Parts: sequence; structure tokens; C-alpha cells
Amino acid sequence: MAEVVAKCGVKKKSGFLYFIDKNGNVACAEMSRAGRKKGRAKKSVVAKTKVKKESGYLYFVDKKGNVARAKMARGRKKGKKKAKKKVAKKKVAKKKVAKRKVAKKKVAKKKPAKKKVAKKKVAKKKAPAKKKVAKKKVAKKKAPAKKKAKKKVAKKKAVKKRKR
Repeated sequence: MAEVVAKCGVKKKSGFLYFIDKNGNVACAEMSRAGRKKGRAKKSVVAKTKVKKESGYLYFVDKKGNVARAKMARGRKKGKKKAKKKVAKKKVAKKKVAKRKVAKKKVAKKKPAKKKVAKKKVAKKKAPAKKKVAKKKVAKKKAPAKKKAKKKVAKKKAVKKRKR
């Protein structure tokens, strides 16, 4: 692809960029690396070749250190563009993702605290009997709440086992 324009046999050092300057000479400049000061790097002419550049060509220093040129790619060929459009694109089938149901956590509502009413002691025998009845009712209400809590714990354990 590339053709040699001028033989000069420049030996390249690592860390330097070799190029053809405006006058057609081989020049080099230090590459930008860590530790180098900011600003433009100093250019130095390595070999005077006085190559006359033509438009439409890229001039460079090849592996052997000679000045070479290659034709620049300009535009696109019409035949290749149409050939690419004719190639059919494969349709990708989308996989259906099953949505998982999120189990909502039920928050146990706290019962409001009962206010204790201080009653004066009256010399009646019926009053103590009412207090006993009230204690039994409170005890009955607490028992179902414990059963519900046990059922919830059992359900949670069952759900965890299913996930495994």
C-alpha cells in the first residue's frame, strides 16, 4: 500500500514521535508522558530530505526509518454501501420475564391502652365479682392474638422454604 519516497534510514528512539514537517524534512518531538512539563514539545530536525508533498497522500516515517506515503481514504465506494443494506438483520426474540409477587408485610396494630378508673371502695359484694369478669374477658382477647402471631411466623417460614 505504501511506497517509499526517500531513503534516509532514521533510527527511532522510544518516547519520541517522528513525522514529516512542512518543509519535507524528518523531524521528531518528545511524546506527552507523565513527568513531562506542560506546553509544546520542542521539535528537532533529524534528517533533511526536502520531500515535496502532494495532496491526497499521507506522509510518514516507516519501520525502516524511510519516508513513505500512502493514499488517503476519501469518500466511500457506492457498491459496498448498497451491499450492506441488503443484509437482513435478525430479529431478537425478547424473553418474557415472570413478575414475582411481593409479599406485603402486615403491621400489627397496637391496641390503645385502657385507662384505669379509680373507684371508691363501696361495701358491696357485687363490685369484686365484676372485676373478675373483666379480667377473664381481657384474658380471652389476648389468647387469639397469640394464635395469630404464631400463624404469621409459620407462614413466613413456609415462604422461606419455597424460595430455597
